[in-house]
Amino acid sequence: MNFRRPLLALAAFAAFASAHAETIRIAIGTQDTTINCATGGLLIRELKLLDKYLPKDGKYKGATYDIQWKNFTSGAPLTNEMVADKLDIGAMADFPGSANGAAFQKAGKKSLFITVLSGSTLGSGNGIVVPNGSNITSISELRGKTISVPFASTAHGMLLRALKAQGIDPEKDVNIITQAPEVAGPALQANKIEAHADFVPFAELFPYRGIARKIFDGAQANAPTYHGSLVSAEYAKKYPEIVTAYLRAALEADKLFAADPEKYSELIEKSTGIDAAVNYLFHGPLGLQTRDFTWKPEYRQALKTSIDTLHFLKRTDVDLDVNSFIDDRFIREAFKQSGLNYEASLKNYAKLPLKANDAVTGKPITDTQRVAGIWVKGEPKVRYYASIEGALADLRKLEQGGKAARAVYVHDLIHRIKLFGNLSWYAIDGKGQLSAFLQKDAATAYAKANGGKLLDFAGAQAVAKASR
Repeated sequence: MNFRRPLLALAAFAAFASAHAETIRIAIGTQDTTINCATGGLLIRELKLLDKYLPKDGKYKGATYDIQWKNFTSGAPLTNEMVADKLDIGAMADFPGSANGAAFQKAGKKSLFITVLSGSTLGSGNGIVVPNGSNITSISELRGKTISVPFASTAHGMLLRALKAQGIDPEKDVNIITQAPEVAGPALQANKIEAHADFVPFAELFPYRGIARKIFDGAQANAPTYHGSLVSAEYAKKYPEIVTAYLRAALEADKLFAADPEKYSELIEKSTGIDAAVNYLFHGPLGLQTRDFTWKPEYRQALKTSIDTLHFLKRTDVDLDVNSFIDDRFIREAFKQSGLNYEASLKNYAKLPLKANDAVTGKPITDTQRVAGIWVKGEPKVRYYASIEGALADLRKLEQGGKAARAVYVHDLIHRIKLFGNLSWYAIDGKGQLSAFLQKDAATAYAKANGGKLLDFAGAQAVAKASR
């Protein structure tokens, strides 16, 4: 009797079973407080979305998944652990992302930038703030001042470009020092620095909490910026289906967020301490940034600019090829498996749309140029208004009734970025119509050109009161 054939078959079966019984690590680095990364980390983790999409058949049949999560406050330490093979996937912005690719290449390895998560083709999100008592109102007044910024961050790149656009030499005309957000907050309050540049969400969080005043938004520099996800190329080659599963989970997180931004803004606050009102400023309708998973030309260019800035700062001598660093195969496949059209999304530049009726008149809001919103404390949804004066008049009634606003939202007339109403400047024109602005000089110029006058928030409230 020939025992050789069944023995070979048994050995093959044992090897097959062993391969299918392996434990596969999925180690994901998140930046929870960098809320633009929420759909690529925090929400997937908290809502347990990844388990739904992990492959269970074929070569993965019988496999056990060891899902590990580790949170970071910035991209640099996350990159260190990815290069050391302690993490497989990580989320970060364009600037630290380019540093990630350079670090991998220097180590004789390769990482891939596989998707955008949230960003702005105009550059909003990064910003510059000053102490509340400062007389500085624009970036042009920073010459000779001390400015702190988290080095090698996307805000660092924005700061350098914004200064140059004003004819200010970053190496000679200002003193730039490195400070993390948790250090910069107290420094601003103690007037130890004259300005601070930072990434999402700190240029909004600090003003919201009364720590500082925002004077510049990245949109004014027209420097596209984004946060996205990267993966070890070796891991992606070995487990492409897992990478796609991760991206499908991210797409579901985005869908959930779009359907109920207030609810998930609250979840982010619960997990990170970042105020829900600030999260909503970014992720709600017409938000400060747009959740976007496609590699738009502006985001590709942002990565090239980041690499150039790394060279300028002498942070790397590696020449990183953007075309091979960005790999959209996995996100395209995730779109396909999710029943979504990648090409249509690639061409879509619209923010999350506002579908709301005026909270007072009940009529649909069709013109969002001067739209305003109020998130009333204790209410689950933001109220919207077709005009700023309508919102401020209703705010007065709400306050008279014993209610208070968690936040008031308006939109900069020029840059179309979402602002906190109590931190904005206003201009009333000859028709009695209010418009909002981030910068005082812009509001002043508009008022002068339209036969009106400059107003602060209290002045705008007084106008709304008088018009009712």
